[in-house]
Amino acid sequence: MAVFLLFVLVLLATFGAQLGWIRSWAGDVLATIWLYFVFKSVIEARPAYLVLLALGFGLGVELAQYLTVYFNISISNRLLRIVFGATPDWWDVLAYAVGASIAWIAEILFSTENPDKNISSPHGTVDQS
Repeated sequence: MAVFLLFVLVLLATFGAQLGWIRSWAGDVLATIWLYFVFKSVIEARPAYLVLLALGFGLGVELAQYLTVYFNISISNRLLRIVFGATPDWWDVLAYAVGASIAWIAEILFSTENPDKNISSPHGTVDQS
């Protein structure tokens, strides 16, 4: 899933210029979902923590944008300017929250893992962690 979302994000970034605000807003939503799946593939943690981590990353990017504008900091590296963006915007914060919500709902609806870490057995409660 993470590879597919990365492919979509690259397509949006390279060919979606004519889509305007849809490109940037959908890109932020998809980037948060992508981050969740990346984190899920490399970090063993409860899904709620990974969703919060993905949301926190997006909020951190937005905070970095705000601080660069507030302190008039210029980022000379082109790649960093593309990744982090240049203008802080509350719509971006909403997009990150929507992306995190979609990731969380998808996890609830499509997860094949047992949501209970403790399973009752004839020998007592077994912790599967």
